[in-house]
Formats: sequence, C-alpha cells, structure tokens
Amino acid sequence: MRWLPSILAVLLVVPRYAGDERLPTIGDFPVVRAEPYVPKGGWPQRIGALVPVGGVTLHSYDAAFGGFSALAIREGRALLLNDGGNVLSLALRKGTVVDPRGHVLPDGPGIGWHRRDRDSESLALDPTTGTVWVSFETDNEIWRYSPDLTRPAGQARPEEMRNWEVNQGAESLVRLRDGRFVAIAERKPDRRTRHMLLFSGDPIDSRTRVTPLRLRVPLRYHPSDAAELPNGDLLVLLRRFQYPFRFTAKLLRVPRAALRRGADVEGQVIATLAPPIIGENAEGLTVTREGKRTMLWIVTDNDGMPWRPTYLLKFALAD
Repeated sequence: MRWLPSILAVLLVVPRYAGDERLPTIGDFPVVRAEPYVPKGGWPQRIGALVPVGGVTLHSYDAAFGGFSALAIREGRALLLNDGGNVLSLALRKGTVVDPRGHVLPDGPGIGWHRRDRDSESLALDPTTGTVWVSFETDNEIWRYSPDLTRPAGQARPEEMRNWEVNQGAESLVRLRDGRFVAIAERKPDRRTRHMLLFSGDPIDSRTRVTPLRLRVPLRYHPSDAAELPNGDLLVLLRRFQYPFRFTAKLLRVPRAALRRGADVEGQVIATLAPPIIGENAEGLTVTREGKRTMLWIVTDNDGMPWRPTYLLKFALAD
C-alpha cells in the first residue's frame, strides 16, 4: 500500500474543475471576508530581501471562489483572476473586504465550458490605457481585453509557444514599462531552464518581434508569475510542491540587462517563503509603489479546495 499516500496527494491537488462538469462561475456580488494572518511564531523582521508588512486570508462560500493564479493592484483595488476565467475585484479597508465584485471572462479559447478552455494563468496591464492581456496555459494563447475585462479585443497563439507543454505552458506574462512583454513557461525544456519569450511590443500585433530566451531556475522550482520592479529588473515568483502536501516559494530577481537575444537568463534568489511563514501554493505576484517604497503582493491558489484559505500577503522590498 505504499502507493496510497501518493495517490491521495495527487487527488488533493487536482482542481475541482477537472472532468466534464461545467466549470463554476463566480457571482456578480460574491460575499468575501478577510481574516488577519500572522504565521505561527509571528512575522520575522526580514525574509531575505523582503520586509513583511502584513497579510490576510480570504474566504467565500461562492462555488467559483479561489484557485487564483494572477493578481494586480490598480486604483486601490485588488484584481484577482483564477484558473477558471473568473475575475474578482475588491478593496481592503482596515482588514475588511469592501465592494467585492465578480464576473467571468467574456471570451477565450474554446467554448468556455471546461477548465481547459479558460485556464487563465497570468495577466498584464497597461497602466496608461488600462488594457489587460491574459495568458491561457493549456492552449498557450494570449488574449487582450478591455480595461474592465468585459470585452475581448484580440487574441494570438504565438508560433514560438505552439510546442510548449499543454497545461504547463504560458504560466507568466508581464508587460514592461517600455512596452515589451515577457512570457514564461511553467516547465521545459529541461530541469533547470524554462522557455521564455521577449516580445518587442503587443503580443497580439502580428508585427511584434519575438525573441526566444531560456530562464535558469533552481532545481524543482517552477515559475508561477512575474512582475517588473521600478528599476526595470524582472521579479519571477517560483514555487515547488513537495509530498505529502507542502509548498515553498522563491523570488528570483533578474537584471533588466539579462533580457537579450540568445541569452540563458539568470537571476538571484532574494527570498524564500516556506513553513512556518507559509506553506501554500504561491501563484500571483504584483508590484506597487507607496511613496519611495516598493511593495510586493502575493496571492495563493487553493487549487479549488474550499477548506484551504486564500492568502494575500504584502511585503516591502528592502533597500
């Protein structure tokens, strides 16, 4: 019976969207509550290059709540996207959720019935126009949407992404301030590198040039999201699953100058998040500025398991 623990562990991380049943859709006004989160033993003063600011766990009885894979902060509101095409927008005021609103992406790959049709894994924003781009991992497509994510405005399946692994492909997408985009695959081509693409502009525009790169990662860690720092460096969120049921995460800082043609892109690990601080599936990352301070926000994916909370954590980047 040695195989039984392994089978149980696999079943625990299979999202509820698996199978032929129609994926759940979030309500327009879901009831969401927040609870303060402090790890056992309290927050340390530093976690590598991170200074903990605080955190909450988010909870809801909405059937489509959770499974968040992407995060953005704009106009004082958190924008969360899960891997079933569900969008949740909310504000936090003194630890209380204010005005939560939900809707479903209006279009995407396939017909939208199955999870594989709406396996939305990352989002990128243009802060000037508000335009949003979403990457879909199973089909390795990128879609562009209106600022409120209610209207599609184009889509592409880049030739360079066609051979990326199904369900292990376009996991991360980030728009750089100079208008370029970076996409990163979750897995392949080997144990220590991941497919990475540098787009000269909008990935939907057929005139955009695409430069293939390879990102070097720590052994057994996989990219789950990325964000640009104020100086132009790229911050990549990496996560690792370990049996029987434990996650750890690392933050990899990649110098802007490393993003060049033909390069094996390397970075430096600046922080590791592990129990007792947190042992959950860190999936979404975004960066904001508060005065002269750079803030990092991380959201976790509960893999569609309602008994696992969603963590929303905030850190300051140490000077």
